[in-house]
Amino acid sequence: MELKAIIVEDEEISRQILTNYLQKYCPKVELLGEARNIDEAMILIRNNDLDLVFLDVEMPFGSGFDLLEKLNDRTFETVFVTAYDHYAIDALNNHASYYLLKPIAIDELIKAVDHVTAIKVKENALQDKILTPSLSEYGGKITIPTQEGFEVLSVEDITFCKADDNYTELFLSSGKKILVSKTLKYFEEALSQYPFARVHKSFLVNVNAVVKYKKGKGGSVVLDNGKEIMVSASKKKELLSYFQ
Repeated sequence: MELKAIIVEDEEISRQILTNYLQKYCPKVELLGEARNIDEAMILIRNNDLDLVFLDVEMPFGSGFDLLEKLNDRTFETVFVTAYDHYAIDALNNHASYYLLKPIAIDELIKAVDHVTAIKVKENALQDKILTPSLSEYGGKITIPTQEGFEVLSVEDITFCKADDNYTELFLSSGKKILVSKTLKYFEEALSQYPFARVHKSFLVNVNAVVKYKKGKGGSVVLDNGKEIMVSASKKKELLSYFQ
């Protein structure tokens, strides 16, 4: 699969290096243009159907994060390219698919392109389709602590879990909601043998409840109860691997 991409970088030498690396080591990346700042990048993004944007963080008159904030809906993946590692958390929170440090290591660049390619291939195959999980049959019970003691739930009845500080809200297929004094991390580990995917820092979803995947800022899934949940770019590949 070819990836249509642009480079957003204010330093000419950095643009040249990345362009040369892509042409030599990632021939399936088709560069449609380069931008030196946010304004130029906006024009390229609006005029092209992009799969990937290589985005510098620090630029004159605005950062890469500022650019993404201007885009309410985006279907391309983002690979941040920066000389500073302290932006990593912000990059993940802005749905980056990959984070490259300057000077760019060729093997890491190849990994980033391969990562995005795998996402786009699966994403395009699943777009607007009714989804069928690769693993659909499972059974099991989980014990939920309550003030009165504990409650036993069938795992398959849990549609999704939502973080609420040090608590977790469990949403059941019956429409019932249970607040439990355990973290989402606890349930991620407790349900690890079942088809549950951590799609976002705040959400753990029952893969069998997913009926649709929608491309967008970070992508989202629609559940069989109509609930739409945002998917972090860093979690997207793992989620899509569950589906045929």
